[in-house]
Amino acid sequence: MPNILIADDEKEIVRLLKIYLESDGIAVYEANDGVQALEIIKNTEIDLALVDIMMPKIDGYQLIKAIRERENYIPVMVISAKVTLSDRVLGIDLGADDYITKPFEPLEVAAKVRAQLRRLNVTHTESKNVITAGDMQLDLDKCIFIKNGEVTELTKSEFKVLELLMSQPKRVFTKEQIYETAWYDDGAVDDNTIRVIISRLRDKIGSEHIKTIRGLGYRFET
Repeated sequence: MPNILIADDEKEIVRLLKIYLESDGIAVYEANDGVQALEIIKNTEIDLALVDIMMPKIDGYQLIKAIRERENYIPVMVISAKVTLSDRVLGIDLGADDYITKPFEPLEVAAKVRAQLRRLNVTHTESKNVITAGDMQLDLDKCIFIKNGEVTELTKSEFKVLELLMSQPKRVFTKEQIYETAWYDDGAVDDNTIRVIISRLRDKIGSEHIKTIRGLGYRFET
């Protein structure tokens, strides 16, 4: 069941939208000011946020900015009585995915929410072959490493070793486990080969991310 946050100081609007969204099988969390909304987002796994602009304590613009500074992406739809072009442009520039002006038709809002959730589900499905650790990603389909938006190409052996290490950060993998993962079909690999691969990976992704545990093996650090 998706979790939706409605942040609006007009309680009647929150109540009305809640009725329509809950009828679609959506769990609704309510906030009547920006501070309350931000607390819900920090403590709850929210899938989408409906945000009013004119709210007490923290307005909608500040809330959107705070949401976009978080690591996890959350679609944001603005619902606001501010109808000028500059207001709409500012909302979109700050990271809003849609901008709906008041008064609105609840059925239309519910349809837009469903569309955003479908789009989000497709994105998650497409990204299931990606290992994420902090600000780093390993794309299992494209065999590339991404850090801070920068792409690094890896050889087959480098990729296999990094996939193993990133699959369970902080877990220590022995040389035998690394060997079995990356060179299971090549009997010519020795300790020196593993050390060379580890050294090349450190050069490519940052030496601080692969730690040597003396006498045991290696582990990945975010």
